[in-house]
Amino acid sequence: MSSAVRVRFAPSPTGALHIGGARTALYNWLVARGRGGTFVLRIEDTDRERSTPENVEQILDALRWLELHWDEGPHSQSARAGRHREAIDRLVSEGRAYEDEGAVRLRVPDEGSTVVDDAIRGEVRFEHAAIADFVIARSDGSPLYNLAVAVDDLDMGITDVVRGEDHLSNTPRQVLILAALGAAPPRYAHLPLLHGSDGKKLSKRHEAASVQELRDRGYLPAAVRNYLALLGWGFDAETTFFTTEELVERFSLDRVSRAPAVFDEKKLRWMNGRYLRELAVEDLTRMLEERIGRRGLAPAVAIAQEKMQTLEEFWPLAGFLLERRELDERAWAKVMRDGAPERLVRAREALAGVKPFAEPEIEAALRGLVEEVGAKPGEVFQPVRLAISGTSISPGIFESVALLGQEETLARIDATLARV
Repeated sequence: MSSAVRVRFAPSPTGALHIGGARTALYNWLVARGRGGTFVLRIEDTDRERSTPENVEQILDALRWLELHWDEGPHSQSARAGRHREAIDRLVSEGRAYEDEGAVRLRVPDEGSTVVDDAIRGEVRFEHAAIADFVIARSDGSPLYNLAVAVDDLDMGITDVVRGEDHLSNTPRQVLILAALGAAPPRYAHLPLLHGSDGKKLSKRHEAASVQELRDRGYLPAAVRNYLALLGWGFDAETTFFTTEELVERFSLDRVSRAPAVFDEKKLRWMNGRYLRELAVEDLTRMLEERIGRRGLAPAVAIAQEKMQTLEEFWPLAGFLLERRELDERAWAKVMRDGAPERLVRAREALAGVKPFAEPEIEAALRGLVEEVGAKPGEVFQPVRLAISGTSISPGIFESVALLGQEETLARIDATLARV
């Protein structure tokens, strides 16, 4: 197979870049990087009302965040209107297209078929009898989508078109246009659609996230790339985690499934948590300090890292280590019952006597209290957790108490007991 592969990602800038588009961009990027080829970015902006500069920038911003750097472009399809007009005029002059009430239609052969040898779906046949002569230019001379795409792919030397299955119905028309221009078509690969967990096509009703939404929710680019790669592709039955270098080396279109893939944000969160735990504390701290806009987070990050699945979770989980919070009423109702206030009083007494106030000694004191009162660990630990954090979820209780310090821990317990 030639190493001179040229692929393109050609989004329409009519909104944010969503998960399906991001996966298409990733697969094209992986094909280019894995085969020493060229990744071309083309903005299909012929819808002048919806194709705004702001939407274009959203797409570029999303690709930059995903670290899917393009080699050429971004080319603007609308800027090529003159070239599209030239192709239309040529097709008309050669009798391969004709005017019809001001519009221009391509002549489709009455017999035979157009066969697309799809890299994922195999041979797909489209009978010409089922394809009427179709419009390639409006009465105002502007090209329609299929004409512009075919001409752009031809002029840009695109060798492989990797795109969503929803474009498969456009393919025979684009192949017919290329044939009328005397050109061979690129190789096509139509990716399976993405579905939600209910088995229906992924859409806004599934809260289908844009790339920027994933970024804002605290996902890491490497985790998102890893997860997107698995939406329709797999190297084997066992491997889930891939570095980007491994994806570049192992990805191939012949391992892409024809079946729809399911986008499951719970799995993405789980995967992202693994990526977060593998970060050096210093690197994770830097990310969080930039995100939150405050310094001095390293001690809290060190004890929260194990429980975090996204960057967004850090502050709700561990912010109490840096500032006091209001008590969560639901957590209060759940925890402070069945003798919990009395156990919290005993826990305060035990912690007041801890010297030095360090994690091993704190753990010994609280576990000793568990044995002394004959309670389950949670019946002692949860009231303390509620008192110091305001809720029932926190990093490890012993680490948290140690980090807060004896004076602040006792003060928060006192404030909690004052409510009883």
